Amino acid sequence: MNERQKSSRAGWLPKWLAPRGLSRPRIGVVTDSASCLPQAFRNRAGLIEVDIPIIVDNHVQGADTQALMMGLAMGKPVKTSRPAPGEFARAYRQLFDAGCEQVISIHMSGALSGTAESARLAAADFQRKVTVLDSNTVSLPLGFTVADVLDARDAGAPMQMLEQIVGMATANSVYFAVPSLEQLRRGGRISALSSVLGSLLNVKPILTIDQGAITALEKPRSFARAQARLVALALRDARSAQGPVRLGVMHFGAAELATEIATELAPFSSQPVVIESLPAVLAAHTGMGVLAVAVAPLDPQPENGSPKASGS
Repeated sequence: MNERQKSSRAGWLPKWLAPRGLSRPRIGVVTDSASCLPQAFRNRAGLIEVDIPIIVDNHVQGADTQALMMGLAMGKPVKTSRPAPGEFARAYRQLFDAGCEQVISIHMSGALSGTAESARLAAADFQRKVTVLDSNTVSLPLGFTVADVLDARDAGAPMQMLEQIVGMATANSVYFAVPSLEQLRRGGRISALSSVLGSLLNVKPILTIDQGAITALEKPRSFARAQARLVALALRDARSAQGPVRLGVMHFGAAELATEIATELAPFSSQPVVIESLPAVLAAHTGMGVLAVAVAPLDPQPENGSPKASGS
């Protein structure tokens, strides 16, 4: 076992916090379906994931991945919509009814979606018992952060520490490669000019999240080169990290390629490399065949700081 694999999953918690496996958590956690939360965490008590709906050919499909695949294959218009505030209000009320005293609501970047704003509108009716946080990121970087929050909460961490963990979400990196820029252009995530250039020059850009927004990082001329660069970028971040890291791979309709990437990354991850299919809300913008990698510290160290919060 290498040194990376020896790190304790909860090693960053204060010594007075011991894992307790609470049957009825005091703090409820809400996130959205853009989090790519790893499967192992989805059945935690006191957790609710609110779906961000997709709309295929003007018909709301919820988070139906099969409907999305069919819509993309048939060339139908696909878009997404923020959840209604009432969806978040129902989630908060369910957690309070289950015995939670507070709720922390953690969401995808406000630069990409109005989801966090909908959550804030709902939180206003709960007398400052709900804290809404914009993670300034999306996909597995958000999912890893929610996982850290769940681990810390179940070890007895107070709300302030959970907020600090969310404030560190931008330390997690993510890189996307898409076969076509068309879906991102249709969704307004990149300009029409960028899409045309990508098509004419056969550019398959590597995209990342910078200050909460999608940014082009590199411009490989083929998707095979883009795939190789995803691996190289993930390994660069893993090697330069000050401590052990977790690695993850995401895809939509490219499971075989995702598995190949995960195999290459495995020796550098302190845990088994997570492989997740992109949720419908993200795949609606990236299209079929997207590949992505994520790198996150295994033991994030909360420091004093104030993430973007709105408690009501």
